[in-house]
Amino acid sequence: MSEIEIRPSGFASAEAQTLIRATMADLSARYGGTGDETPVDAAEFAPPDGDFLVARLDGEPVGCAGWRSHGEDSAELKRMYTAPTVRGRGVARAVLAAVEESARRHGRKRIILECGDRQPEAIALYTAAGYERIPNFGYYADAPGCLSFGRVL
Repeated sequence: MSEIEIRPSGFASAEAQTLIRATMADLSARYGGTGDETPVDAAEFAPPDGDFLVARLDGEPVGCAGWRSHGEDSAELKRMYTAPTVRGRGVARAVLAAVEESARRHGRKRIILECGDRQPEAIALYTAAGYERIPNFGYYADAPGCLSFGRVL
């Protein structure tokens, strides 16, 4: 198996934006509309208050995720995505671990996220990684099917 390489890549970078567009298309196919209406500003993902990472396999960008500050001690996971062609090869697990490490390195004590009930593979990943259900928060807090998770880092 090829080695997964994960590096910071600004949220506004061309490779990050290509993966984010794929993320939104995937969410749109599952939920309709644009996929995710949550307000996001690229500046939120700049260290030390956030970070955005891109995973490469054989040099090709195949996954991404970032975190942004959510209060003083927490990080919110956003735009987690793995290309369908490489799913099941450990990319998502590696990206999640890298995002957690980045948040920890920048002083965050907890990481939280929201996803929808039509993302069973994401839910399985998060629960396998030790995330537990928390009260819903954020843009979709009152939306049917919203699931929020959190984990101490």
